[in-house]
Amino acid sequence: MVAREGRYGVDGPGWMIGLGASVLLPLLAVAAGAPRRLLRIPAVTAAPAGLFLHSSVRGKFLVWEELLDGLRLRGDEQVLDLGCGRGAVLTAVARRVPRGRVTGVDLWRSVDQSGNRAETTLDNAGRERVAERIDLVTADMRELPLEDDRFDLVVSSMALHNITDARGRAEAVGEAYRVLRPGGRLLIVDIFHTAQYRDLLLAAGARNVTRADVGHRMWWSGPWVPTRWVRADKPALTSTTGTRKAATESTGGTA
Repeated sequence: MVAREGRYGVDGPGWMIGLGASVLLPLLAVAAGAPRRLLRIPAVTAAPAGLFLHSSVRGKFLVWEELLDGLRLRGDEQVLDLGCGRGAVLTAVARRVPRGRVTGVDLWRSVDQSGNRAETTLDNAGRERVAERIDLVTADMRELPLEDDRFDLVVSSMALHNITDARGRAEAVGEAYRVLRPGGRLLIVDIFHTAQYRDLLLAAGARNVTRADVGHRMWWSGPWVPTRWVRADKPALTSTTGTRKAATESTGGTA
């Protein structure tokens, strides 16, 4: 894995605090004289807490490095990161597009990620030496202040599920597809609702729509909370007839 210089916090800090407390509080209670049977609690919760922490501070970075490498980017793409947070994926993409530009969109809610602020993201971009090719936009994913057909690649990591209603998620996926240029590619990584994202993209006319489990490196407490990716291509327009063809014919490569 490429060494990261940024400070990216912890995903789902409320969940992490809860799991950590389920391990530490019984240990402290027993140390203070409580019945030893309380040790059964951390015996059960320690592994889920460890898996959650690993997914947040290491696993997701490994997964995204592989996914981005698989895209075989040219280096001059215009990229959008939906729900960029502190910039873990944003900066990883920016390293791969030295002649391109990456736009990050977020509402900067700390409930979704600890220390989630635009200033932190810009600081991380500076630490990763990619600040000169990054733009940040404060906006709702369901209503992007961005023009149609602008981006070669749209990515999103662990963000869309934070929209709690199905209609809102549909609007966000629709917006992601709208700003994707013909011939562009879309890659979503998330823990919930990935079947919905797949179905929405198919209904929108996307090509090469695939959905797969990323494996144990992003188990959020265990295999019962897996992470999946959804990949899709927006059909390209032919120069002669104006009809669409599969995006991979013009861009090449698979994730």
